[in-house]
Amino acid sequence: MRVLGVDPGLTRCGIGVVEGVAGRPLTMLGVGVVRTPADAELGHRLVAIERGIEEWLDEHRPEFVAVERVFSQHNVRTVMGTAQASAVAMLCASRRGIPVALHTPSEVKAAVTGSGRADKAQVGAMVTRLLRLDAPPKPADAADALALAICHIWRAPAVNRLQQAHAAAAARTPRVPRTAAVPVRKVPR
Repeated sequence: MRVLGVDPGLTRCGIGVVEGVAGRPLTMLGVGVVRTPADAELGHRLVAIERGIEEWLDEHRPEFVAVERVFSQHNVRTVMGTAQASAVAMLCASRRGIPVALHTPSEVKAAVTGSGRADKAQVGAMVTRLLRLDAPPKPADAADALALAICHIWRAPAVNRLQQAHAAAAARTPRVPRTAAVPVRKVPR
């Protein structure tokens, strides 16, 4: 399975490509950051992010795209920028018919380090170890993108099995046809 991980952001959008299957050694195929100037107009920044992601999709041809799920923060401006960059990544993948998975930051940290409260240094150290790299990818956004891809590779088989089991159970459950409501009579006390 080849997964493009995206750690969305307007100034630095982390991108990482990992290939492998759960239970086997993983291979990093590429890592980087799409950067945009903070003083540029928002529309131009989003177009730059789109172009950068499209280049990564062209070069690496992933089977899945894993994007960090935007979560509420106190800084609304930061959340909006992250959400906009996230939407661009989802749009680029969906336009090509590539399935998109969203993973929360704590889900990714737990998958990679064993703790949903791990800090960026711990995530970077585990990404380095899991992918057998010489040093943690810099900046942290790049390491986070690789962590997203790793998380998806490890969690996708379990999620797929759950979805298949749910679909099978729904198919086995007989549907009860709706009938006209029967009026209820009130009984005096």
